[in-house]
Amino acid sequence: MTSLTDRYLAATLRTVPAARREEIATELRGSIEDMIDGRRNDGRDAEAAEREVLTELGNPAKLAARYADRRLQLIGPTYYLAWERLMKLLLSFIPALVGLIVGLVEATDGNGGDAIGKAVVAAIQTTVNIGFWVTLVFAVLERTNTPLDLPEWSVDQLPEDHTDRQIGLVDLAASVGWLVLVIAYLPIQHFRSFVPDTDGGNLPILDPALWSFWLPFLMVVLVASIGLEFAKYRAGRWTWPLVGVNAALNLAFVAPVIWLISTDRLLNPDLVNRWEWLAQPENLNNLATFVIVGAVLIAGWDIIDSAIKARRNRH
Repeated sequence: MTSLTDRYLAATLRTVPAARREEIATELRGSIEDMIDGRRNDGRDAEAAEREVLTELGNPAKLAARYADRRLQLIGPTYYLAWERLMKLLLSFIPALVGLIVGLVEATDGNGGDAIGKAVVAAIQTTVNIGFWVTLVFAVLERTNTPLDLPEWSVDQLPEDHTDRQIGLVDLAASVGWLVLVIAYLPIQHFRSFVPDTDGGNLPILDPALWSFWLPFLMVVLVASIGLEFAKYRAGRWTWPLVGVNAALNLAFVAPVIWLISTDRLLNPDLVNRWEWLAQPENLNNLATFVIVGAVLIAGWDIIDSAIKARRNRH
């Protein structure tokens, strides 16, 4: 048998219980071999017979669900996998992005004490709304038998590598999309920050003086982070060299941000003076603390999470 069968087996075994993988692998491989032999006895070419058998078996995710006795159904089974992929994509970055924006807005609008709480509430509400509305749309589509014209599964969609891939295309798209948004915002906020100055013009959030070095430096770090995301996707999993690069990039971004905010060099002085609440030293210190704690927690968790995954992969 060729790597096509190996890829099909790997895709199927990825989501079945670990304790049963060896048993299922032996059973499924034997079934595939028997079905291929049957078609070859009828005069079919070996490669064509293999593709016919795997196509007949269908989507590996559905086959794995049958082996695990797991129902692929929330409202109905027709569009479950499409619903699952979309939910994972939307929930991977939108709630966090909304929470971050709400927290920053509240902190710069005179509500520093409630900024973290409101950011968390906004993220939770966004998660609930995404889950409700997306599920409702798919439930309506299911009940009305509305066709989505989704492409039928075929063996050409099998992963190229027969090893278990932990980082998929959805993960890559979400991570790169988030990084591109951050990179784009750094220059955009200089021209369109949505914060008016006293004359009605635009008021940059970050100190324009940072363009002399720090903002270009941070953009370079973010571009390098995009390169890391592609390297992770190509490897399909966390490795110790990737963990080291990830830690270095996190530190290269977080350390300057912490230093700049703690020395009152990150925010535009005109922005600070624009808001009476923010101009008060105590409130400005609270905002700096919020940014520092958030940056440390996010970077620390990202580094620890990558190390844990690399350690699991090693074993």
